Amino acid sequence: MAFMEKPPAGKVLLDDTVPLTAQIEASQSLHSHTEYIIRVQRGVSTENSWQIVRRYSDFDLLNNSLQISTLSLPLPPKKLIGNMEREFIAERQKGLQAYLDVITAHHILSNCELVKKFLDPNSYSVNYTEIALQHVSMFFRSEPKWEVVEPLKDIGWRIRKKYFLMKIKNQPKERLVLSWADLGPDKYLSDRDLQYAVKLLSSCSHPYIYKITFAIANESSALVIRPFSEKGTLKDLIYKAKPKDPFLKKYCNPKKIQGLELQQIKTYGRQILEVLKFLHEKGFPYGHLHSANVMLDGDTCKLLDLENSLLGLPSFYRSYFSQFRKINTLEGVDVHCFGHLLYEMTYGRPPDTIPVESFPPAPSVFVVLESILTCEALKNGMPTVSRLLQMPLFSDVLLTNSEKPQFKIPTKLKEALKISKECIEKRLTEEQKLIHQHRRLTRAQSHHGSEEEKKKRKILARKKSKRSANESGEEHSAKYSNSNNSAGSGASSPLTSPSSPTPPSTAGIKFTASDLLPIPFNTLF
Repeated sequence: MAFMEKPPAGKVLLDDTVPLTAQIEASQSLHSHTEYIIRVQRGVSTENSWQIVRRYSDFDLLNNSLQISTLSLPLPPKKLIGNMEREFIAERQKGLQAYLDVITAHHILSNCELVKKFLDPNSYSVNYTEIALQHVSMFFRSEPKWEVVEPLKDIGWRIRKKYFLMKIKNQPKERLVLSWADLGPDKYLSDRDLQYAVKLLSSCSHPYIYKITFAIANESSALVIRPFSEKGTLKDLIYKAKPKDPFLKKYCNPKKIQGLELQQIKTYGRQILEVLKFLHEKGFPYGHLHSANVMLDGDTCKLLDLENSLLGLPSFYRSYFSQFRKINTLEGVDVHCFGHLLYEMTYGRPPDTIPVESFPPAPSVFVVLESILTCEALKNGMPTVSRLLQMPLFSDVLLTNSEKPQFKIPTKLKEALKISKECIEKRLTEEQKLIHQHRRLTRAQSHHGSEEEKKKRKILARKKSKRSANESGEEHSAKYSNSNNSAGSGASSPLTSPSSPTPPSTAGIKFTASDLLPIPFNTLF
């Protein structure tokens, strides 16, 4: 096999799902244009940040590229005259900041290659489609029976995973889809175990797992071939989308938001839970459930991309569940992702925020969603897949498929998968710890700088100042009293000694108000 004879060794260490934030720090006017200096940060660590310089024309170019999403994005309008005036530049800077805030907060936009290249050009400088074509061409040198029909440009959300429509030369009517991907930061299997595990995927047979025709991996990437489905994925069904369209076009701004029928939700949900239970029992890590990873075959849902966890690719919903320390196992990740999918099937769109504070009316589904997506659920931890299967929404679904699942994993590979799973969970736990610490620090700083806290500190300062003044007055009074006592003890009383000197006159001694005040009550305790 001549697949990638001289690949670059190792995995990609950068996690593309870690959110980027961008803050415009300053602007500088040159002869004919203005440049904006932007501080970009990956994740919560300020050490992982850098500066980029962008002109308005750069923003405009990015915005034109993002129009495929059909979203209405708040880019400030162009201005040909007076665009170098100080007031206008300040106002435009505010508008550009608002624009950056929108695209970095949008789950799909923030993960797309266009935005990543704009904010982090050093990390995303290569042409991933060209690299994928080179690797696929190498593969076909030794496998001449396959032929590329066309690239399926940007049909997925991953920057480092590319797709091609394929056919077998002696079966020209049959269509397949080839996916090529780099190895990701969660790749912990040895190269040997990885290559064996990926090859083993084509032997997996399950009524709710989409069949893999061919799979191969090496030290830096993997290639997988599956049958192509004209019906597309569960997400395509929900969004009424065409499978071959780009991801941004299909899913960013659906024209019609409508959930599935209750019976479809029950049936599809039960099928997905059954296959998750099967994988968990086999000790096979998944962690990549979302509606675009579920293929439709008639009335049957079939899970896609089992290879992702082997290749170490980060999850679509990682930026969500990394916020909650109770979701710290891949089983918990699968259940949390199932909650996202169930919400999408029910309401025809993903949840606006996590945790979900209130749900639109859906009595039959509410109990399940409440057990996964609410604040209380996220604090207490996810229910098990077995627990979800016992809930009334799924327990009465009759499964008619009689195909017997088969997926034989050798004992040695099972042990390697277990260690890999533990490493994936450890990296997740460490990331969650950093996010938690950052959140606590930010909350403390915000609380300390709030107007209410400033007022409290002013009041305490005034009280302290008054207390100090009172204590100073008491000390002065005590000293005066002691001096009088000392003077009186050295002379005889005038009643017993007529010849004693006259007591000192008090004329000329000035008393302050504090000398005449009684000792405050609170200083006695």
